[in-house]
Amino acid sequence: MTKQEVKNIFKNMEECVKIAKDAVEAYLKEGKVIMLPDGLPPELLQKKAGTFVTIEKEGMLRGCIGTFLPIQENIAKEIIQNAISAATEDYRFGPITKEELPLLSYTVYVLEKPQLVKDIKELDPKKYGVIIRTCPIVLPNVHDVVFDGRPVAKTGLLLPDLPEVNAVEEQISIACQKAGIDPIEEKIIIYKFSVEKYQ
Repeated sequence: MTKQEVKNIFKNMEECVKIAKDAVEAYLKEGKVIMLPDGLPPELLQKKAGTFVTIEKEGMLRGCIGTFLPIQENIAKEIIQNAISAATEDYRFGPITKEELPLLSYTVYVLEKPQLVKDIKELDPKKYGVIIRTCPIVLPNVHDVVFDGRPVAKTGLLLPDLPEVNAVEEQISIACQKAGIDPIEEKIIIYKFSVEKYQ
């Protein structure tokens, strides 16, 4: 890796976290969605990807919301929307208040496009996140299904490299629980994805 490539990675890291932080603070203080700042790296303006934004308060989870396929026109706008959603719409927590802002830290995940898993030996909870979906129709070969982002009855996602998740079976089980899926009674499809993590 060249010095320039390393420099670009660190610039992206700083910008992704700053975008998330600025988006949340502007929205909570002024009720405004921020404009894209000047001077952003081209990757954040020219590429589309799903993103997740995790917000912690003094080391404890305070909100986490994201998209596994892109909805916005670029990564920067995807981060802005998901940061605001993580602060205001995570059903597990109440909306974040202005008084909490100085206590918050942010992690941004930029997701690669999910890939169909044909064998769970492909999985590694430290390297890949998983998406578990119920199979919407009866298929002769479930591996012919291509991930297209269309909603199905139940979908659960778990990000990679979570400190409390060390085994593939545990990762699949938690993702199923989040979606209300019974993997014994329901036919499931598993996808894996890698991320770039910025904090």
